[in-house]
Amino acid sequence: MDQTPSPSAIDEFRRFVEAGQHSGIAALLAPDVQFNSPVKFHPFTGREMVAGLLSVVGSIFEDFRYVGDQRGTSTSRTGDVAHAGTLEFRARIGKTQIHGIDLIELGDDGTIETFTVMIRPRSAADALGAAVYEGLVARGLV
Repeated sequence: MDQTPSPSAIDEFRRFVEAGQHSGIAALLAPDVQFNSPVKFHPFTGREMVAGLLSVVGSIFEDFRYVGDQRGTSTSRTGDVAHAGTLEFRARIGKTQIHGIDLIELGDDGTIETFTVMIRPRSAADALGAAVYEGLVARGLV
């Protein structure tokens, strides 16, 4: 594992999100990327599904901003040590304030292999879950 990836898919992901350019995210995702949702037990899998999901989320959040960025390593879902990052964010959906983190793990090829989102408070997770489901249905992804 290279110890100094730069720029990494995490940096590129953050740039795309902050610029509202969600169409560029798909190229950063591994073909078998796994997305762990804060409101669904089973993960979403596959580049097309996860890219679509992230695009829906990007269209729902208002006043989205990253407020923290930590980098390091983690044990991947395959048991290997992976480059990882945690991007802390704040946003809102209507009047509901959201505080969350994106936990991102990279594969050996540098693409995003696992993406986990955690949201608080619960009312925010509930609002996000309902809005995302509507967006996924509207785009024919579920």
